[in-house]
Amino acid sequence: MNIHWYPGHMTKSMRLIEENLRLVDVLVYVLDARAPKSCINPQFDKLIGTRPVIYVLNKADLADKTATTQFVKALSGARSAVLEMNATASKSAAAIAATAKKLCAEKLERYRNKGVKASIKAMVIGVPNCGKSTIINNLCGAAKTVTGNRAGVTRGKQWVRVNDYFEVLDTPGTLYPKLEDQRAARRLAFIGSIKDEVVDTRELARELIDELQRVAPNALQDRYKTAATGEQALTDIGRARGFVVRGGEIDEDRAATALVDDFRKGRLGAITLDAVEEET
Repeated sequence: MNIHWYPGHMTKSMRLIEENLRLVDVLVYVLDARAPKSCINPQFDKLIGTRPVIYVLNKADLADKTATTQFVKALSGARSAVLEMNATASKSAAAIAATAKKLCAEKLERYRNKGVKASIKAMVIGVPNCGKSTIINNLCGAAKTVTGNRAGVTRGKQWVRVNDYFEVLDTPGTLYPKLEDQRAARRLAFIGSIKDEVVDTRELARELIDELQRVAPNALQDRYKTAATGEQALTDIGRARGFVVRGGEIDEDRAATALVDDFRKGRLGAITLDAVEEET
């Protein structure tokens, strides 16, 4: 299965990000903790330059803890900080403002010496459905941005003031124009960062079954009581979920949708698809 999805609004989104970069002091780079490496957009890397970055490993509650710890270590640096997060938990995003304050301490001190109270401007970036808007709403303690558990909800920029020294710019989720790494593209589809309508759900489910056999070999057994692979696994999943139609046949389309949904909602366990060190 080859996945290609880069709708026209994403070109506009990249232009919006480029135009507003000069206004910001720090970038809040949101990555889905289940596939952090796949969520890293090469185009963003070129734009970041020397700006400090806060990497937010969101949905960490759905990811393997050991793998998350490895990514925290790999992404940490002199000009970057890494936060593990579940943005749906109340006040969990508060650490972002405090971390931004530390990373921008020189600027704040410089303005303080001039008798000026400075504010920190941050831009929130990431692929679709990684939780950017949810994080901003969590920061503010109120629904200031539009959210949704699907790709492509945010379409324009939104400046939101968090407190007296910190404000953030929400940007639309943006993929890279050419998904040359199809393994990364599949993982983005598994976590919902690629619009479901542009992929074959049944084929995606079969690919997910193969991936789960590699990273979480007991997941299907624990959830659906099957040790099968490929098409047989999909049949067993449908039978376990009661998706039996007239004649005793299994509705494998429903089974495929259920499998992908179960993975996305963490019902198969805490699973990370990416590895810090992984052969290409």
